[in-house]
Amino acid sequence: MFKYEVLHVCKQSGARVGKFTTPHGEIITPVYMPVGTNAGVKGLVPEQVKATGASIMLSNTYHLYLRPGSEIVKQAGGLHKFMNWDRPILTDSGGFQVFSLSKMRKITDEGVTFSSYYDGSRHHLTPESDMDIQRDLGADIVMAFDECTAAGTDYRKCVRAMDRTLGWLDRCHSHGVGDNQMLFPIVQGNLYKDLRAESVKATAKYAKCGMAIGGLSVGEPKSEMYDMLDIMRPYYPEGQPIYLMGVGSPDCIVEGVMRGVDMFDCVLATRMARNGAAFTRQGNITVRNGAYKADFGKVEEGCDCYCCDNFSRAYIRHMLNVGEIAGGQLLSMHNIRHLIKLTEDIRQAILEDRFGDFYNDYIKGYNWSIKA
Repeated sequence: MFKYEVLHVCKQSGARVGKFTTPHGEIITPVYMPVGTNAGVKGLVPEQVKATGASIMLSNTYHLYLRPGSEIVKQAGGLHKFMNWDRPILTDSGGFQVFSLSKMRKITDEGVTFSSYYDGSRHHLTPESDMDIQRDLGADIVMAFDECTAAGTDYRKCVRAMDRTLGWLDRCHSHGVGDNQMLFPIVQGNLYKDLRAESVKATAKYAKCGMAIGGLSVGEPKSEMYDMLDIMRPYYPEGQPIYLMGVGSPDCIVEGVMRGVDMFDCVLATRMARNGAAFTRQGNITVRNGAYKADFGKVEEGCDCYCCDNFSRAYIRHMLNVGEIAGGQLLSMHNIRHLIKLTEDIRQAILEDRFGDFYNDYIKGYNWSIKA
């Protein structure tokens, strides 16, 4: 049911295009995955997400376990039926959310006891129960339960977290997932080069059809994240997709593909949209600003999204400033489509053996600091 095939490796850069076959369809990589944390991308219905060209969506085990409860999703027939999405779904294990959202938590080798982000109720998760929850959710790709550490955590604590993550991975693997599911192990090790190399080598042994890189983009400079990707790349399992968790800004996607990454996700696209900001190939712009009050051009010239085909910057600015949800909704469509179109263009450049040139031109022309 699961297969990854490398279709082409770019002669200029070593970046690759691949085809990932799952029970709910094929995913062509490199790919950006829109985030539907609570079983839905914020502000959009599934047909609108499909219109952006999305081939896979991500949801979160932590949030769905707490609300509405994995047993409710199971009764509905699994996430695909519950959210009316007939394409592949990936569920994060919730490990990152346990550690980042819960102030009251106790971590042991057995598992984690934590307080709900919503109502303070107490819960206990183990690698085994996490696999059971994700089996009930019914996603195609499930993540192993892991312990994430913040940037700046001391070496000793990072060693302990890495070792615990590997122990939990072994238990996730032994417990197993559903018949139509694929387990992705997660690499940890924080920003320590030796730990990252050790973790990826030990983790790769559990990778059957894909592996995830966790614990990056958690407060460190982007240059340090890229250094860690460079350290890990020689040890990735051959012929399998590599997923960089929680990373999905345009510049990070381009840099990540150059470093052997195939799959990306991030809430940034819709979060920026709700705050009135949009991606463009030259950098992000804040459409809410007064400079766009009488600007009747597209959010981004050349963009083929529904937002750009039908509405002006002036209209979207007006929607945002009068509090209409359509403003954030339209920019969400644009931002998601922008990232997916970027991965489409990257794939084409790889297939034509010119991704090295694409990379250089993109990085040279991209200015993240644009705030006009």
